[in-house]
Amino acid sequence: MNMLPGDTIKFIEGLIPLVKDTQNEVILCVPFTDLFYAWHSLEGSNIHLGAQNMHWEASGAYTGEVSAEMLKSVGVEYVIIGHSERRAYFAETDETVNKKIKSALKNDLKPIVCVGESLEQRENGETKEIITSQVEKALTDIKKEDINNIIIAYEPIWAIGTGKTATSEDANNSIKAIREKIRELYDEETAENIIIQYGGSVKASNSKELFDTSDIDGALVGGASLKVEEFANIINYKK
Repeated sequence: MNMLPGDTIKFIEGLIPLVKDTQNEVILCVPFTDLFYAWHSLEGSNIHLGAQNMHWEASGAYTGEVSAEMLKSVGVEYVIIGHSERRAYFAETDETVNKKIKSALKNDLKPIVCVGESLEQRENGETKEIITSQVEKALTDIKKEDINNIIIAYEPIWAIGTGKTATSEDANNSIKAIREKIRELYDEETAENIIIQYGGSVKASNSKELFDTSDIDGALVGGASLKVEEFANIINYKK
């Protein structure tokens, strides 16, 4: 929940020239009130537009909510679903995550699906069990051909906004577990091709270490994405 439209336009104008040569895919997920302005500001650039949330219904008595079709109308291609803050503060559940994924796919939006454990669950040694269960429930009745349009982000709740980051080894092991669950649910090819990111206090100073691991395909960047130079440094990573 950051930036007014004017701030967003200025941010994008600063970011575009810094990342124009990257080979990495860049997705900017902005608040609802900034989407229209971001859409026009990003025109002609290599940066894709995403939203931070959506409702699963197309319309109706859901005051304050925004549908997939509404997002499409302002140029949105991607949408974050089940972000740890939505789960922690706004009662997002595995069931609502699944409903939102289905609605997004039906409307040709690409979901960025977040999974992650709490500090208590981590300390109890339940990380693998929790995140693989979240993945399985999120993908209930999702067909193999739709998986190519889904990104999964492992985003431990305990690392959000705390400055704490999972070690590169821990993050990679968790993402390996998610990939193994995808292999179990679908097949080897699907598991190898799906993009699985890490999110949780990712910064320019720790991003390379995370990206150099075997299974981390990218990052869902929070606070560091509010600083143009910092965000660009993360984006411009080369293997």
